Amino acid sequence: MQNAATGERTSIRGLGREVQGWTLYDFGAASFPTSVVTVFFGPFITGIAHSAAADGGVLHMLGMAMHPGAYYPYLISISVFMQICLLPLIGALADYTRMKKALLTTSLLGGSASVLLMMLVGDGDVLLGGSLFLSANLFFGASDVLYNAFLPDICAPEHRNRVSSTGWGLGYLGGGILLLLQYVFFGNAAALGLEEQEAAGIALASCGAWWLIFGGIGLSQLRSRSTARVRTDRGLLITAGFRELRGTLRSLQRFPQTLLFLVAFLLYSDGIQTVTSISTQFGQEEVGLSMEDLAEVILIVQFVGVLGAWLFERLARRIGTKRSILVSLSVYILITLYAYGPLQSKTDFYIMAAATALVLVGSQALSRAAFSRMIPAGREAEYFGIYEISERGTSWLGPLFFGLALQYTGSYRIAVLALAVYFVAGFILLLLVKFHRAEAEAHPPEPDSPSSADILSVPGA
Repeated sequence: MQNAATGERTSIRGLGREVQGWTLYDFGAASFPTSVVTVFFGPFITGIAHSAAADGGVLHMLGMAMHPGAYYPYLISISVFMQICLLPLIGALADYTRMKKALLTTSLLGGSASVLLMMLVGDGDVLLGGSLFLSANLFFGASDVLYNAFLPDICAPEHRNRVSSTGWGLGYLGGGILLLLQYVFFGNAAALGLEEQEAAGIALASCGAWWLIFGGIGLSQLRSRSTARVRTDRGLLITAGFRELRGTLRSLQRFPQTLLFLVAFLLYSDGIQTVTSISTQFGQEEVGLSMEDLAEVILIVQFVGVLGAWLFERLARRIGTKRSILVSLSVYILITLYAYGPLQSKTDFYIMAAATALVLVGSQALSRAAFSRMIPAGREAEYFGIYEISERGTSWLGPLFFGLALQYTGSYRIAVLALAVYFVAGFILLLLVKFHRAEAEAHPPEPDSPSSADILSVPGA
């Protein structure tokens, strides 16, 4: 960004310790979705579920009989449902009490402790392992809401594209570094006399430690903005939280451009989440990649994603935030076409993975920065709670759409191509969003403030 007085570019370090701490927090926290959700916990808990299954290979849990392999997908579904129900309420409470930092600290401690304790899960401890995952995933979702809500506090609108992109980039870098260390450890586990399940437990615990250490250092640089609005008992706080959430949902009607952006984001974000989640399955089933190949793909995505954050932040400075997100969605549409036709070999799949990584971080970082400028001051956590569930709330629709397309056509390629619908629909709706008007609706000028024209001339908008 340019310094208004000197015309010189301001570095992240020059924006203050809070910005540095905020980006460092993601360096630690982003290891959770990478190492725990994507790589290690699924095979870890599935192995435990198989060991706990009866002689007929059926797992009995809380009066239900299920296939052991279905346990982890069920946990994912339950955790998403919990987040949909609770994250907006957590955001509303954070703004009502003005305790964002205290709640973020609780989320950090609760989430990292839940992951650290996974190392204690042994054969047959299905309920313990599942409970720790649900706890960790809920704390991580809350952490994400509160972390995002700090963005408007720590930097001016003209710096948010860069700060958000740096945060995403450092998150992918941190997740990639830890994952690389974990793979080296996992590859040498046998030489250390460790069983596969023991090694997986240690790898999971290392993620909890990573999140706690780097997240804690980053969090120490953030400051609380004010004390609570009111002091009341816990029951009244919960009631106030629901009241605040209801007011937030109603207030969205006053910000039609922000609401339209949320709907567009809901669609294209679901497409992004689905492409990310089914890519390894597509590579294994359609291209014939091995587990070692897929591990390399995950590492490619982590490290190329850092480059993507850097590139799209610079692209946004040249052509604007909205056009840059539209560029990323255009690339996603091309990726689905590439997967449908030209993609045949392992090298082709690696090319697709690299292209996906380039736009993955850029689209998410710029979307977060854009939304931060479309919400009224003092209600950041409430709105980011809704933003978070607009991403997670439909994360089951994309996979369902993909599964139905696969079931009725029998073709992974047609199923991937069908996901282009999400990107096309999101693209069209995003074209209709007027970013400047959304910012003006959320931040109307005070009577003695600069004119609307001044307010609307935010760089990178």
